[in-house]
Amino acid sequence: MATAALFDVYAQRYDSWYLEHRLLAESEAETVKAALGGEAPQPCLEVGVGSGFFASRVGCTYGVDPSPRMLSLALERGVEAALARGEALPVAPGSLSAVLVVVTICFADDPERLIAEAARALHSGGVMVACIVPRDTPWGRLYRSRARLGHPLYSAARFYTVDEVERMTEKAGLLTEYKVATLSYPPWGRHRLEKPHPPKGREGFVCIRARKP
Repeated sequence: MATAALFDVYAQRYDSWYLEHRLLAESEAETVKAALGGEAPQPCLEVGVGSGFFASRVGCTYGVDPSPRMLSLALERGVEAALARGEALPVAPGSLSAVLVVVTICFADDPERLIAEAARALHSGGVMVACIVPRDTPWGRLYRSRARLGHPLYSAARFYTVDEVERMTEKAGLLTEYKVATLSYPPWGRHRLEKPHPPKGREGFVCIRARKP
């Protein structure tokens, strides 16, 4: 089943994760906001906006997603969302101040093309914030093990390391400014709210901020 169709089927299950794992979700949202330097500069677009959780929390007004059911949830959260893929953004070159790509790269058909499209859409001085669950961390290994056991969404994901994503951003002509992370404790540890901090290599959620020269 294509990834967009999977998210159509499991849209409510996906969105319920944020309520069931509130401490994780809050920690991640604060890390996205820290990577942006506060509220999102406008205009801001989230690629793979999903149910709109992150866009609505950080003030990113616009979003795109290939899943109609996900878009309906994003619209309910007040995000102006449209049906589109990250590899072909329906925006003019240089028209955006910020692009968010939060846990979307792992589901992209062509992640390099997606990041290149983000770079195309940014004006000079604009920023892309790309957040991932790094493959080589306890959290990444957990999700990969769930994929091997047949989890419907993780089975469709390809997890990357921070270095791999940085190389993609550099290939697209973007310059990494800094990285922030959260979830420094392992998945089996006691979940807690955690402030964003520079990554040390084990965190389960890392955001890379890159600027277009």
